[in-house]
Amino acid sequence: MAGERILVVDDGRENRDFIVEYVLEPNNFTALVAKDGKEGLDMALQLRPDLILLDLQMPRMNGIEVLQNLSARGIDIPVVLMTFHGSEEIAIEVYRLGVRDYLKKPFSVEEMLDSINRSLTEVRLRREKEALTERVIQANRELLARVQELNVLYGVGKSVTATLNMDELLPRIVDAAAQVTQAESGHIYLVRDKQLICRALKRQKDSHAKPANLEINDRIAMQVLETGQPILLTPEQLNNPDGPLSIAYAPLVFHNEVMGVLGVSNTSRSGHVFTKHDSALLSTLTDYASIAIENSRNYEALRTAKESENAHIRGTFERFVAPSVVDRVLSQSEAPTLGGRRQEISVLFADIRGYTTWSENAPPEKVVEMLNDYLSLAAEVIMGWGGTLDKFFGDGLMAIFNAPAEQPDHIQRAADAALALLRAAKEMSDRRGDGLSYSVGVHVGEAVVGYIGTERAMNYTAIGDVVNLSKRLQENAAPGQILIEEIIVKRLGNIVQARALGELKIKGRQQKAVVYELTGMKPIV
Repeated sequence: MAGERILVVDDGRENRDFIVEYVLEPNNFTALVAKDGKEGLDMALQLRPDLILLDLQMPRMNGIEVLQNLSARGIDIPVVLMTFHGSEEIAIEVYRLGVRDYLKKPFSVEEMLDSINRSLTEVRLRREKEALTERVIQANRELLARVQELNVLYGVGKSVTATLNMDELLPRIVDAAAQVTQAESGHIYLVRDKQLICRALKRQKDSHAKPANLEINDRIAMQVLETGQPILLTPEQLNNPDGPLSIAYAPLVFHNEVMGVLGVSNTSRSGHVFTKHDSALLSTLTDYASIAIENSRNYEALRTAKESENAHIRGTFERFVAPSVVDRVLSQSEAPTLGGRRQEISVLFADIRGYTTWSENAPPEKVVEMLNDYLSLAAEVIMGWGGTLDKFFGDGLMAIFNAPAEQPDHIQRAADAALALLRAAKEMSDRRGDGLSYSVGVHVGEAVVGYIGTERAMNYTAIGDVVNLSKRLQENAAPGQILIEEIIVKRLGNIVQARALGELKIKGRQQKAVVYELTGMKPIV
């Protein structure tokens, strides 16, 4: 390594010239010359050379005094001492003062050069260490910047998967673009009906980007849309004292379609001038933005399709099953599976009395019309009291309460629905003049409620003794009569109005049922 500055301090001109002309200059060292010790000390303090070649005997200040002054100031400059009159005592003293080497005059060029190189070894190593340290520090700075960029990109990537709300996501991407490129301003433009619309904007004074919906006329952005290529403009290219200092634009591309532009700019004269690396970062962010926009569009299309499908399903199946069952099916992310759970329910069976006799003499069309009228009436009543219409069978129906949605007052609901059904049926019978009516049975108890059947054909229903007894009560009820079991009277207490009918032998059951006729319900005060 050459180019080090070496200060020659010697009162002998011939010795100074010899060192400069034959040692320093031929080996590309920079020579500094002082004619005495005082001048040499001043130059050492001011210029801080890499090495001092110091004579021992000099006017105004000898070599030892120079060394003592340097040591007192804490200045550590390698020194080679030159002298005609050396001794062991002098050598010991100067080495204690920091001298690296000791030469006796006269000396040869080779001796001086060897001494210089030996003495400069520490300086050179220190410089190499400092240079290496600086490179490591710079590499760490660059690595930290890359890590910060990756963290920003990772955060944007998480945002893309975490939200489908464009008004939340696009400002985050603009903020990320401004952060990684050290930009003062930023924006995202999207194409809508061949017009550029600003959807997110960060101005120089803003701490964060905000959602927007503004029509934009931007010549540079239109060029990016037309070419599909990023644009990077420096101050020299812009050449506009009143405009931006630096601009970087990148296209938003998805499936070879340019759907918008992500841009950043700096206006301050001291602001960062964007580089190709900044342009590459913008392009990475546009990939995220493009994916987010496409995800949002797909989600919106899927949501619209699902709403349409659900509306169709609801409109179709609510004519056959209770809205609560339809809601339950539509709210499940997975298809219904066979099986059920044990729970208490109230069960209502109803059957049109007089139907067989009336239908014998009526045309089939009139029979169908009558069935539709009476069964529709029953369905409206059941659903009006929050019941689930389980099934129709011939001229009868089955309904359950407290499933699928829980209803703490399910027994009262079932009793009220039964009474309302008889009232509505009488009004219809009087209007039609057909003399038809309902017989009704109501019971409460535990059952297994769920999807029963096969994987290809299943029905939401209830299975258990409570269902069987409700059906038997209905079969034993007279036209216009509601039969209930004793447990319902006990559970409803003083709000129920019922007439005891005694015990009833039920087909298929060993234990008799204690039966009441439900005649009314007292209003709850």
